[in-house]
Amino acid sequence: MRPFSYTRVSDPATAVEEVASDPDSAFLAGGTTEVDLIRIGVARPRRVVDINALPISRIEEAPDGGVRLGGLARMSDVAAHPVVRERYPVLTRALESGASPQLRNMATMGGNMMQRVRCSYFRDGDAACNKRAPGSGCAAIGGVNRGHAVLGTSEHCIAVHPSDAAVALTALEAVVRLRGPDGERSVPVGDFFLPPGDTPEREHPVEHGELITAIDVPPVPAARTSVYLKVRDRESYEFALASAAVVLRVQDGAVAEARIGLGGVATTPWRAHRAEEALAGAPAEGASYELAAVREMREAVPRSMNAYKIELAERTMVRALRTAAARAEGVG
Repeated sequence: MRPFSYTRVSDPATAVEEVASDPDSAFLAGGTTEVDLIRIGVARPRRVVDINALPISRIEEAPDGGVRLGGLARMSDVAAHPVVRERYPVLTRALESGASPQLRNMATMGGNMMQRVRCSYFRDGDAACNKRAPGSGCAAIGGVNRGHAVLGTSEHCIAVHPSDAAVALTALEAVVRLRGPDGERSVPVGDFFLPPGDTPEREHPVEHGELITAIDVPPVPAARTSVYLKVRDRESYEFALASAAVVLRVQDGAVAEARIGLGGVATTPWRAHRAEEALAGAPAEGASYELAAVREMREAVPRSMNAYKIELAERTMVRALRTAAARAEGVG
């Protein structure tokens, strides 16, 4: 491991100043990803700034019925919070299926949003990877790509986005709050994760020195019966091969509202807009769900080993929609 300096701060303004003033510095919170990347030489900060003492870890109910999640709120605390469990079960389930209890106790919401991809070529310092070394190529395209993305890819990168919570937050249309050298700003979660395009090394519109202070989840009445379904190689502590976050409102036997986020199949937490459009006003039944799922995956681009993800994503979507509809009808 390369040597680096360590600083601990307790004030957000100081934290931002410390990192913004040094291009080779980085924030350190739970460290469940960052420390691993430093150990294997992928991340090479000259200085890390420990922000665990910052007063941005609260989970607060908003006056409008939503909830504000502090950037340093631990995943386990958010998943267990009664407001989150009651109003946003899709987020609770996504958090609980995202990692082991030990990791959830350490990992923060802000860190989860900023976590890097789990692509083995990204983490192998000798492999071609445009995220790690822009212009070097993407070894995954012609390599072992069973777990890689089929949506949102480019000729420069096919790495799948790893977060479960971000998929749920995408369906909930959350807003990310940032604080940086130029003040505070807000970024809708739909704009927070950047597709690789020609610049796969840039994953978020976050400038160096900007800090995630909070994630605001708006009131979504239909989310009380929301569903998160994750399919993986093993039941525990594994990344998704396909996942679906579904918020569904059924009225008079028809779909009145549908929000769908997909994970495990795309380079970003994927908002399934085509499926949502297909469901608008459609009968709340299996045939509608199947048509919507097929329509969403129609533009998928499979590689040599991951074509199975297209059908898997379709089936995952359909099953999540069926489950959400049953819950919605039960409440109605």
